[in-house]
Amino acid sequence: MQNSQENKITRRGLMASAAVAVAISSVPGKAKAAAPAGKFKLKYAPNFGMFREHAGKDPIDNIKFMSDQGFRAIFDNGLMKKPPDLVDKIVRELDRQNMDLGPFVLRGIGGKSYVTNDKEIRAQIIKNVKEGVEFAKRANAKWALVVPGAYDNGLEWDYQTANVIDNLRYCAEICEQSGLVLVLEPLNAWTNHPGLFLTKIPQAYMICRAVNSPSIKIVNDIYHQQITEGNLIPNIDMAWSEIASFHLGDNPGRKEPTSGEINYKNIFKHIHGKGYDGVLCMEHGKSKRGKEGEKAVIDAYRACDNMSG
Repeated sequence: MQNSQENKITRRGLMASAAVAVAISSVPGKAKAAAPAGKFKLKYAPNFGMFREHAGKDPIDNIKFMSDQGFRAIFDNGLMKKPPDLVDKIVRELDRQNMDLGPFVLRGIGGKSYVTNDKEIRAQIIKNVKEGVEFAKRANAKWALVVPGAYDNGLEWDYQTANVIDNLRYCAEICEQSGLVLVLEPLNAWTNHPGLFLTKIPQAYMICRAVNSPSIKIVNDIYHQQITEGNLIPNIDMAWSEIASFHLGDNPGRKEPTSGEINYKNIFKHIHGKGYDGVLCMEHGKSKRGKEGEKAVIDAYRACDNMSG
């Protein structure tokens, strides 16, 4: 009888404790003190404009917000154009947050650049790459993005390919000394970038194998490749040895994963399973406006990342 009474008292005590815990968790102030979200398994990298409604315009505040949300990397295509003192601040904050920096865009010369064997154009390419190497040292950057430019309607395609390979060999010779990796981005010719030379992953793979340098690799933009050729996971596998980075965006619309037709849950699971530890740049817009849209982006990546391991 005594044991029965003690059990009743114990049950009442547990129920009371649970009620208190629920009450505390419902207080707004306590909700703000909740532990930050766990880190993502893959290094999805937002840009500085992705969460402006939550974090404001200051790049350092944005880095802190991204880290608090679980992101482990950032990217900024225009980093090379930023003031040197701001670049220094960004680098220091990334170091404090233990976050990686995705590829920055190397200054290009436009037009039919890499597809020609013109000596003056080649000299300009070399000059730009040397500037990129010096900037990468300041920014503590591992990768710089290169688009080989437009194709030439007046020159046989195979000659253009040979010229691109030759020009990239000059670039590789410069980059290998510093460890900088140039990543070539194939872009779709249908929706966004008509007239460019490099459009497909197999094409980029062939060029990288021909250059045969650890400093010349591929950035696989999933959005562009869905438009150009599809077959996303098999092409990832076939070109895996030459892929150094990824760009992300769903299709149609180029918004966050799960907003379109691409099965990002399977793609991220596949990439994670292959042991990928590089950066995946979130080069896309948002399907909704304001803070709601920013939260939708975070939720989409959280949902997809939960499938990756």
